[in-house]
Amino acid sequence: MATAQLNAAKRDNAGKGAARTLRGQGQVPAIIYGHKRQPQSLAINSRDLDKLLSTISAESTVIELNLDGTMARTLIREIQRHPFKRQILHVDFQELVAGEKVVVSIPVVLMGVPEGVRLGGGILDQTMRELEIKCDPADIPNHIEADVTGLQIGSSLHARDLKIPEGVEVMDDLDNTVCIVAAPRAAIEAAAVVEGAETSAEPEVIGKVKEEGEDDAEGGDKKGEKK
Repeated sequence: MATAQLNAAKRDNAGKGAARTLRGQGQVPAIIYGHKRQPQSLAINSRDLDKLLSTISAESTVIELNLDGTMARTLIREIQRHPFKRQILHVDFQELVAGEKVVVSIPVVLMGVPEGVRLGGGILDQTMRELEIKCDPADIPNHIEADVTGLQIGSSLHARDLKIPEGVEVMDDLDNTVCIVAAPRAAIEAAAVVEGAETSAEPEVIGKVKEEGEDDAEGGDKKGEKK
């Protein structure tokens, strides 16, 4: 379980005007809520918050908030950012309680080089980079490792193939693909060229072949008709 520390100050004023004033003072408005706790408005130094977020995985790191001398173990549940600037507008913290399970997303880290890449020139494509799990806060893993060394070209790894620590429940669909080893790009392009050549060939037109003399006989009948 990854942990980090952050200082925060309780505040009584709330609303858009108070939040705007805080941001002008280099502070980020925030809130903490959780089991048997009344939501409490907070103020956090924006530089300290930026520095912290640049070094952690925000969704799965337990933040030990120092609230005016008292410590609360929390998870960041939402970060609101300005749509154009990098400025953080607001942060939501959920207080953690021992024995009360939480749902978090943790990184999936691929380990090793697949045989299909090393020997066959394949391409490793990771389609799932985070796994949603449910567990006690004390059991939150830093990440989940996936061994891909045995994958051949065309082989894939799914969520059900991951080694999940005891006490951790996977919330994602177990059939979701974590990664796949695709064929080399040159082989894919060559196959596409062959397929295109086959589909572009003109099909043979099979029609009724008129018997020899059929046109002449038909023409003769017309000539023999009375006007």
